[in-house]
Amino acid sequence: CKDIQNSACQIDALLVAGDIVENGFQSEYDSLTDDLIDITKVDNYIICSGNHDIRIRDYEQSTQRYYDFMNNLNDKERAIDNIWYEYEVNGYSFLVIGSDEMRFEDAYLSDAQLEWLDERLAAITSTGKPAFVLSHYPLKDTHGLPNTWGTSLWESGTIGSQSDVIYELMNKYSNVFYITGHLHTGIGQYTYEEIGNIHGINVPSIGITNKDGDYNNAGTGVIL
Repeated sequence: CKDIQNSACQIDALLVAGDIVENGFQSEYDSLTDDLIDITKVDNYIICSGNHDIRIRDYEQSTQRYYDFMNNLNDKERAIDNIWYEYEVNGYSFLVIGSDEMRFEDAYLSDAQLEWLDERLAAITSTGKPAFVLSHYPLKDTHGLPNTWGTSLWESGTIGSQSDVIYELMNKYSNVFYITGHLHTGIGQYTYEEIGNIHGINVPSIGITNKDGDYNNAGTGVIL
């Protein structure tokens, strides 16, 4: 937060690829809000939910705390009341997706969410512009998985059993950037890869030391 506030330039948007808090406690959200709310160098906050945000407490309670957190950071006209939503910055669309039910490590996307994602990707990419999809969870066999999760099980560390469905949906379109976290990998060979037609970007963890990268320090982010 201090690095962002000390930036020499104004930042159009701060993206966080999930796991905002550790256990979904209100006190955790309050603490982070206190750190973020006074940053004047950020114009927009685009933050998706991760498994730590929804996996322990009642799902309705967890998601409401996430909505309140987001709505405290952004302008009132940007208010959200759904785990999946679209956020536009300077004419570019960010599609935020998340789990429609409580899961411990993976996610479940409802038919309604998948239909919405398909429709919005079709509309956005038809203009020739890129579409940015922000999700906590990577697709299977990407960004060094399953090895970067420390297991041989293909589902571990991924978005889950719907991975192929979500891949096929996004792969139909050009200029789709799929931005994820979850793996706690540092900056290095697993940060970017081409996944069919999809540009996969896996960002490091901010709060803990990362692994499997060339640069693994905590407090690491990417400025574009």
